Amino acid sequence: MTGYIFVLVAGLAAGTLSGVVGTGGSIILMPILVYQFGPQQAVPIMAIAAVLGNVGKAVAWWREVDWRAFWAYSILGVPGAALGARTLLVLPPHVVEVVLGGFFLLMIPGRRWMQARDFKIRYWQLAIIGGVIGYLSGIVLSTGPLSIPAFLAVGLTKGALISTEAAASLALMVSKVATFQQLGALPGPLVVQGAIIGASMMAGAYLGKKVMARMSLSVFEHVMDVMLFCSGLALLWTAIK
Repeated sequence: MTGYIFVLVAGLAAGTLSGVVGTGGSIILMPILVYQFGPQQAVPIMAIAAVLGNVGKAVAWWREVDWRAFWAYSILGVPGAALGARTLLVLPPHVVEVVLGGFFLLMIPGRRWMQARDFKIRYWQLAIIGGVIGYLSGIVLSTGPLSIPAFLAVGLTKGALISTEAAASLALMVSKVATFQQLGALPGPLVVQGAIIGASMMAGAYLGKKVMARMSLSVFEHVMDVMLFCSGLALLWTAIK
């Protein structure tokens, strides 16, 4: 019981952080779930919890969702996530984690370079990026720090950024969970455990909205850099340990 209470509190904290910067919940929760339930159970539990966490963020910021960006990102991202989940069975995840970890660290100066030059991408380019990220999301734990720069490059920020990324990630996660279900990796008890933890992440998403409402754009961007840095280091550490 103590372990479950700790996981629920961690889920609330992870959901709050993810509600503020748009990502990071899975990166915080996964090591705790591995410790509590074991690595084989942790992945599908996290998949269910992430679905509910993204539901919470999308609902909290529903009115600010950029639906053009959502559809552009999801049109190739959804089938990409399903394909990536299948590839997970044959591809060493640590290879992708090393590449993504390095990319996240490079995105800290890269994001500021693009911002200084007012770098933007078009919706058709976002669709291609969505397909690539969707595929990667089926292989590795979290690609939130990768999708966030993509939506930033479309011109989204703060509430619009968090809500649109959450809605798009939700579509990808549903595709991934459905693929896990087809492969027999989601027995009933794991679904229940994921739903309970996901509920705490949903509650955290609403707390994150209250924090975000009081946060300046400058502070938001600095928090984003910290999250990219931590995400990059976490992926590199997971790959080499």
